[in-house]
Amino acid sequence: MTGPSDLSSSYDLVVIGGGPAGLAAAALAARAGVSTVLFDENPGIGGQIYRGITSTPIKNRAVLGEDYWAGASLAAEAKASGAQIVTGATVWSLDPSRQVGVSIGGEARMIQAHRVIIATGSLERPFPIPGWTLPGVMTAGAAQTALKAHGLVPEGRVLLAGSGPLLWLLAAQLLRAGTTIETILDTTPRSNWLRALPHLADFLLSPYWSKGLALLREVRAKVPVIPVQRLSAHGEGKLQHVEYQSAGKDYRRQADMLFLHQGVVPNVNLANAAGVAHRWSERQLCFEPVLDVDSGSSVSGISVAGDGAGIAGGTAAVERGRIAAIAAVRAVKPSASVPDPQSVRQRLQREELGRGFLDALYRPADMFRLPEGETIVCRCEEVMAQQIHDMAAKGCEGPNQMKAFLRCGMGPCQGRLCGLTVTELIANERHTRPADVGYYRLRPPVKPITLAELASLPISEAERKAVER
Repeated sequence: MTGPSDLSSSYDLVVIGGGPAGLAAAALAARAGVSTVLFDENPGIGGQIYRGITSTPIKNRAVLGEDYWAGASLAAEAKASGAQIVTGATVWSLDPSRQVGVSIGGEARMIQAHRVIIATGSLERPFPIPGWTLPGVMTAGAAQTALKAHGLVPEGRVLLAGSGPLLWLLAAQLLRAGTTIETILDTTPRSNWLRALPHLADFLLSPYWSKGLALLREVRAKVPVIPVQRLSAHGEGKLQHVEYQSAGKDYRRQADMLFLHQGVVPNVNLANAAGVAHRWSERQLCFEPVLDVDSGSSVSGISVAGDGAGIAGGTAAVERGRIAAIAAVRAVKPSASVPDPQSVRQRLQREELGRGFLDALYRPADMFRLPEGETIVCRCEEVMAQQIHDMAAKGCEGPNQMKAFLRCGMGPCQGRLCGLTVTELIANERHTRPADVGYYRLRPPVKPITLAELASLPISEAERKAVER
């Protein structure tokens, strides 16, 4: 296993994130002769889409599907490229001068990079319903992680709720693994079909069409699907039942496990802390980095690739990673041979075809993004929706002020589970746009680290003499 002492003090290229974008970027750059290191905080590479691809205990290829196993060649290509791949590495800092703070095995190091590619992927969109913090209530992504990385499947009365492609993919994978799913509570608003219709032609030409249809048929043949307009989880100390409204009537169903999902959004924390400019995407209802055609950000030498640049899926992430890597290689080693970027952009355009339809169809309903009353918004600090409404009504203009009033966003997750909800709640209360409200102002460390890790940072000879004086 690679330790801090195995790292160089500087690299031509630092890639942060070992998902499809990071793997593709590192492989291309290393093959071009650029000194490249890839950091990923997980025990193995693959990101969420290809999680556990080199170590998964799931041997029946049908369970996870062929799209998952396509990640094996991507991982093999990265390992064979000559890039230094470091897993179990938490990147907690990145500044505009491209100094990267990373901790491995309890020791921290600062690495200087000529170029940086942020490929930290996506996060599941917050789904703050009453009871979502109860034991037994998890995200669909967490359930998929347990399946891919450890071969674990849920038992008892299992329900899935929400909307989006991942919800249906997880349902199919769990069914293939032998899990019985009681029902799927579909929160997709019916009006979204009208919103999606203008994008239908592109969707029918995309690879999403046939794969998505096959997935829906597979799941619907085995699991009842109920459209719902309201949803809450209940129990004493753990999940015991779920209440929902369908077609104007209220229902109650016993449950041991509830998996929630309403789409994914870019993981912007590290890019935000590095000073990268972001903008609000009304199409995807999230913040995304402002990038040029080569994936370059507003901070010189820092690029963002993959779903962290805007949600487009795993195959598109690969091409985005390559585009960012080509730009990095040309900046560091202009004479190196790289693929034709135009051909890569054409492949990316094909992979993104049909995304507009999915974004419109699975746009989460307002009621599931804008919680009310005592529903917890910030899980770390146990801040409720009504508290945020009250503070916004009293004049709080943005998430950073809200930190001072209520501490929301100041816990270990640094706003990853509440940031979008807080922004939208403030915007809704003040009758303005999320773009005007903004997001948390993030500073390093963006991930929790110990004082011992900070103390382990090497100091220079000049710093040592200054201390001795």
